[in-house]
Amino acid sequence: MAHHKSAEKRNRQSIKRNQYNRANKRLVKDAVKAVRTATDAADAEAKLIIATSILDKVTARGVMHKNTASNRKSSLARAVNRLKAAATATA
Repeated sequence: MAHHKSAEKRNRQSIKRNQYNRANKRLVKDAVKAVRTATDAADAEAKLIIATSILDKVTARGVMHKNTASNRKSSLARAVNRLKAAATATA
């Protein structure tokens, strides 16, 4: 338990920031999962745009490092491209 006024405030801020970060990380997880579970190439591409936007916003808010977001976007883009290549190969 905090004994100083500044420590109590720091604890309140920490709790608030933790909730904020968890909510934003959940947004990212949901967006990434939506792209990865998409079966149609066109649907995956549309969800990729949304996921990229969310990753950029979360990075701007300071929740995630820019290189981490960049790696995630790159990985998702490769997955979508593989899905498109598979769709054109079977068509």
